[in-house]
Amino acid sequence: MLSTARPGPRVVRSQLLSFFKFLALAAFALWSLAPLAYIFSGSLKQNRDIFAYPPKLFFQPIWQNYLDLFSQWPQFLDSMKSSLIVAGGATLLTVLVCLLSGYAYSRYRGRALSASLFFLLLIRMLPPIVITVPLFPVVNNIGLNDSHILLVLLYTAFYVSLGTLIVRTFVDQIPKELDEAAAMDGAGPLQVLRLVIAPLVAPGLVAVGIFVFIFAWNEFTFAFIFSSTQARTGPLMISEMLGAIDGIRWGVLFAAVSLQILPVVLFVAFFQRYIISGLTAGSVKG
Repeated sequence: MLSTARPGPRVVRSQLLSFFKFLALAAFALWSLAPLAYIFSGSLKQNRDIFAYPPKLFFQPIWQNYLDLFSQWPQFLDSMKSSLIVAGGATLLTVLVCLLSGYAYSRYRGRALSASLFFLLLIRMLPPIVITVPLFPVVNNIGLNDSHILLVLLYTAFYVSLGTLIVRTFVDQIPKELDEAAAMDGAGPLQVLRLVIAPLVAPGLVAVGIFVFIFAWNEFTFAFIFSSTQARTGPLMISEMLGAIDGIRWGVLFAAVSLQILPVVLFVAFFQRYIISGLTAGSVKG
């Protein structure tokens, strides 16, 4: 005979909990992806159809908005190139600095190091505008205004504190005996860092790099204040399109926004497992 036993209360609760978790994740995904889908679909519509009510879910896509973007705003590609230079440079420099500082804070102890770490966290809590106002005349005097190197340094300084904490947590999980064994084999401190520590904390370094790249790619305040033409990034270019004298062409604007967010979406989708490892760093000790 076939068993007709009903599931127990614990099984029912577990199933209900899984169902509500699924609903919560689905609602969060819809909340996050709906604006992206709206922008991308708007870039493929004619202007009169973008804000049509009720919205047209089925339509004949057009690519004219992208062609108009490149013809009417040829400097948009230059701004994307600037964003790539700044975001890539800030990512590489931050990862290098955080590898050195994270190793130092993990392996060495002292009042000076503890005080400097507290100072890093304190500076990170300040709003960016508080730093930019007194920094502007200094930057002008040394001739770094409207340059890629300035934005790279600013973004590195802004994110080095969080990156240092992430890398230090990863280094803390590496036994010091590995350092000592490498030193006994004749490796110097930099060789230990490069050959032993760096490969083992690679997930943490990648997580830091992803955070910095996303921040630098989308950052507006520093770029708006410290750049005008030579180092103008993608967000600045989009803000100029919003303030165009001849009015806003929403289809062209949505095309620009779609191209602006596409690299970040692909970047996050490709490296999402490293983001999770970076966020959960230190929650489980090895």
